[in-house]
Amino acid sequence: MRKSYYAAHVYMILGVISGLYYREFTKAKDFDGDTQLALMHTHLLSLGMMGFLIVLALDKQFGLSGTKLFTYFFWFYNAGIAITVAMMFVHGTETVLGDHVPEAVPLTAGLGHTLLTVGLILLFVLIGKRLNEPAKTGPSEPEQQAETAGTPV
Repeated sequence: MRKSYYAAHVYMILGVISGLYYREFTKAKDFDGDTQLALMHTHLLSLGMMGFLIVLALDKQFGLSGTKLFTYFFWFYNAGIAITVAMMFVHGTETVLGDHVPEAVPLTAGLGHTLLTVGLILLFVLIGKRLNEPAKTGPSEPEQQAETAGTPV
């Protein structure tokens, strides 16, 4: 669970920094057109921070972490965000500078989106497996320990 918390925290910091970069860089270059830099901030906060906070809540409820499938999800999803946002940074910066955006940038961004999709599919498969497991009917582990020790919960 800690991995999801730390990932959300890192994406929050990167999201805030990317918003600052967008604002200050476009202001310094006296640019007021459309640029991918404006979307970087939102992608980092929504896909990164909010996405991992939701995964953290799901993990707390369904015990997702600690499985191979969760590890695969975590790394595919993070790689997808990293590649996608890196290409937004390159594309946006080139646009503000007035330079030509290389053809490899959107192709690489497509790879990032593909990795994001694979990560999301893995997450849904894992959640689906957890939903099919029978619910625990007995008291939780701390309650069992308290009962055996003779102390009220």
